Amino acid sequence: MSTDKITLVTGGTGFIGSWIVDELLCRKAPVLINIHNQPVKSSNKLVEVHPGNLCVYDECLTLCRKVHYVVHCAGTVGATGVGPFDMLSGVSLNLEITVNMLRAAWEAGIEKFILFGSSTGYPPSDAPQNEGDMWTGDPHSSYLCYGWMRRYLEKLGEFVESKSHTKIIVIRPTAVYGPRDNFSLATGHVIPSLIRRAVEKENPFVVWGTGNEVRDFVYVSDFARGTVQALEKCNGNIALNIGCGESLTIKEVVGEILKAGGHVHSKVVFDISKPSAIPVRRVDISLAKRVLGYKPEVSIEQGIADTVSWYIHNARNKAEAI
Repeated sequence: MSTDKITLVTGGTGFIGSWIVDELLCRKAPVLINIHNQPVKSSNKLVEVHPGNLCVYDECLTLCRKVHYVVHCAGTVGATGVGPFDMLSGVSLNLEITVNMLRAAWEAGIEKFILFGSSTGYPPSDAPQNEGDMWTGDPHSSYLCYGWMRRYLEKLGEFVESKSHTKIIVIRPTAVYGPRDNFSLATGHVIPSLIRRAVEKENPFVVWGTGNEVRDFVYVSDFARGTVQALEKCNGNIALNIGCGESLTIKEVVGEILKAGGHVHSKVVFDISKPSAIPVRRVDISLAKRVLGYKPEVSIEQGIADTVSWYIHNARNKAEAI
């Protein structure tokens, strides 16, 4: 990573953004983090903190004029338990801030721009999806709102790259988990929500769906490393799956969470009346392996154990207030 190129990480205080900041700093790369409502201080000389409301275009432009690269992590993510009204609100925000950032990157002459798509955009399939499968069919019906939104953001990036000198690199995450995640029971994803309930010793331990749903879960440090590798090695006009490359059933993940949370004797109940989204979602990460040299390092056992430990020592009291 170039030590004379500054990278703006929008959402750099959030879950994924903060891990990407850490990965950049490990490579001695200078970083700019925008803040809006949340004050942040850093003693690291490679980090500059600058106010910037991404809903205001001029503030996005000011940020982009200070940097060479952008990793655009800011925004909302979907969750199975989030209602339709709130989902539309999140889509509106994502569209607004991403359009502002892409436009600002274009005007400021940003060299590289990391844009996040999503594996929710892929059409349904029992087989691992490679990058070329994205446009071969519609997303699963459960992703009618979120999956299509992420597809559209990719097309906006394609448009900007076709009209400017900014190189767009699309990263399609699978289910990212790990320390600093959102452990809210209302809006958290499956692993952090289940971890919180396991630590709280819920019994019976109720899990939405059949337990046979298949997912690709990737530990956040692996995902951050893959994203920064893409920033280093790619020069636009590419989309990459960044995941674990191995799939697990929700039932298997629940077993690991209960073990790590010291709650193995709980009665597990799978509630098929609750929504569980797509039955199977797998991705093929062979392109990232070939182009980036990307290789996931953290097993699901270690990743869940580390996340449980972090939750107990850092977030439990805060989560209980949610």
